[in-house]
Parts: sequence; structure tokens; C-alpha cells
Amino acid sequence: MLVEFRVKNFRSLRDEQVLSLVASTDKTLRDTHTLPTGIKAAPALLRSAVLYGANASGKSTLIRALQYMRGVVVESARVQPGQTFAVQPFRLDAKSAAQPTEFEVTFLRDGVRYQYGFAMTPQRIVREHLLVYRAFKPQRWFERRFNAETGKDLYEFGPGLKGAKNLWEGATRPNSLFLSMAVQLNSEALRPVFDWFLSRLVIVNEQAPLNPQVSIQKLKQPEGRKSICDFLAAADISIADIDVVSRKVPGQAVHFDLVAGTTEVRSEEVERHELRFRHATDQGEAVFDLTDESGGTRNLLFLAGPTLDILKQGQTLVIDELDTSLHTLLVREFVRLFHRPEISPGGAQLLFTTHDTSLLDAYGLFRRDQVWLVEKGSDQASTLIALNEFSPRKNEALERGYLMGRYGGVPFLDGSLGFEH
Repeated sequence: MLVEFRVKNFRSLRDEQVLSLVASTDKTLRDTHTLPTGIKAAPALLRSAVLYGANASGKSTLIRALQYMRGVVVESARVQPGQTFAVQPFRLDAKSAAQPTEFEVTFLRDGVRYQYGFAMTPQRIVREHLLVYRAFKPQRWFERRFNAETGKDLYEFGPGLKGAKNLWEGATRPNSLFLSMAVQLNSEALRPVFDWFLSRLVIVNEQAPLNPQVSIQKLKQPEGRKSICDFLAAADISIADIDVVSRKVPGQAVHFDLVAGTTEVRSEEVERHELRFRHATDQGEAVFDLTDESGGTRNLLFLAGPTLDILKQGQTLVIDELDTSLHTLLVREFVRLFHRPEISPGGAQLLFTTHDTSLLDAYGLFRRDQVWLVEKGSDQASTLIALNEFSPRKNEALERGYLMGRYGGVPFLDGSLGFEH
């Protein structure tokens, strides 16, 4: 489970921002909305969190920061010598523009807490570290720092990290992470950290849209097809069955390099899938194509496959603008899936951004510590604020308070858009 994410000097996130999923001591909805960890420093973690903010406030940037960190971890071992990163620091003041961008994630896996981070410029990695908490006291497995005077990286290793450390250090280029290179060279000790980014963290946004293939592959199997149809039925969508017709055709595939910020279009044979939806009523039934279904139904269908896997495997799902093409009641039911321990025994988590303020007052949907606000100041730097910092009363109308600007995170309109009162 994700415990905490820190980022500094990434686009509009100039100063260090900290998103924490450590549950407060509030006992409200504790049994369903939190998961006990057995760790003194973080006794319970939240199963979900929501981010609010005006357009261009920086809430999507926070998601992109986590996504960029993931991309560097997964891809940096394959980056070519001398290749630069497409990372963008805060550019509206000269001091920040010249400083590195910093990321750090703390997560819990198999009862062990890992705290991993790095700092980077477009040219190279300048710092990297890993702390491992097998007990209350952390073990520093490694720390890497770039010495500008010598032009070399300096490494310090702790006794907790086993393996061919000198080999991994020698193979790590200035523009690659030691973590990524060591795992590529078969470090079993560091693999859980790398694999958390690779397979336990799932991010959906404009840069990584929903992949229909996950749901389509499930639909090809009887058990998967039933689970997806049940998922849609629970959302009151009257689809009795879905058939998949597949055939191979000439086509083009787009390959996106997140770290370098480049795309490449390749000609290759692709498999095309056509979906047939059978709707049944008391008066009869009919079969429809995918284009006949609403945008909300299509989004929910393509969200169903990955979500079922995430809930089963206890992964962390991060979605930018979950409410896009989904009715507010569907969004509420989707969030509640992550609050049902019988469906998510492994501690799956959901982190999402939205403009749907009605969720704030939906009965039993969120604890106060699950709500975060992002706002941008006059200096164009974004700030992340926990709703708990405003100490709202338990019976307070959060939606009304938010729209009135009591907690920040809303746009200030001066009438220049042409609206009349």
C-alpha cells in the first residue's frame, strides 16, 4: 500500500508537497475505510483518497509527478548513454529552474516499509536513496550522491543490502537509477521495490489512458466475462452478456517513451476486437455494437477489467478525473468498492482527482482525512493541503464550505468571463 508521496520542483509543484495516506486517529468508518498495518509509525492506512482543485490548480500535475517517478524507475535502465530526461522543474523563478526535481515514495509491502527516492536534472540522477524498515529503526540500504567537483557518483551501502553491489554500481550510468540497473542485473533484494512501481502502481490519465485490452482479454474467458457483466449489472447497466469477435488486420501501433517524452509510430499487424452487447428486457432482447453504447458505459467497461484485478491483487490505482463520463452515483459506487474489505482483502487503494463536489457530502463515502485540496497561488506555485488542517466539524456541510472557498482549492471568478448575476 502507498503510505506517502513527496515531490519537489516538478512543474507547478515548486515547494515540497506531501500526500499522506496514513489514517488519522479518528474512529469514523475505521473498519471499512482503513486497513491496520501493525506498524507503530503508521498504525492504519487509508483505502482511498480524493483530490479537489480548480482547473490548472496542479492536482493533475501531482498525478503526473507520481507517474513520472514510476516511468524513470521502470525505464531508466534502458536509457541510452547521454540521453536526457524530459523532466520540467518550476520555471517561473530562476532559482527553482536551476535546481533538481525530487521524488520520494514510502510504501508497505509484505509487512516491510520501504522509503525510496531520488533527485534528477534533465542530464542525470544527482541523488538516490533507499531506507528499509524491517523493524522500527530504518536500515539505509544505499545512498548515492553526485559530486560536482569530481564529476563522479559517491555510494554508501548498508549491511542490509546483499548482492554484487560493486558490479551494480559500476554498471549504473549517470542517467540511470542504481535501483533499476541492479534489478536488471538480478538483484533479488531490490526487486520488491522495483516491482512495486512496475506492477503494483497503476496510473490512468491522459498520458496513460485506459487500456481496453485488459477488459477484452477478461471477456474472452467465461469467468472473466461473468465478473465484468456482474460489475456492470451492479452499476444498473442492463447488459446481459458481451461477446468478443477478434481478427488480425494491418495497422499501426504508437509507442510512447514517458521518460524521453517521445512517440514512435510503427507499422505492424494488430488484432482488432469487436464487442457485441446483448441487452435483455421482459419484452425481448437485442445485440448492439460498442459504438451504440454510451460513453459512460464504455468507460465503465474498460475500467472494470483493471479494477477487478486491482481489487483482487491489492494494488494501488491512481486516476485523474474519475468523474469523466461517469454519473456521480456510479463514481460513488466505484469508490465504495475499495471500502469493502470482503472485496479488497489485500488492501487495494484508490487515489483520484475530481470536480464532483457532491461526493464530499455523500453519506459514508469519505472520512475527513481522505480529502485533499490543491490550489495555485499568485506566484503560480501549487500547494497541496489536507482538509483535516481546517478542522471541519463532523456534521459540517463540506460541499457548501468548499464551494464558498472556506478550504481553498476553488477558482476565483471576477465576472470577466461574461456571466451576469
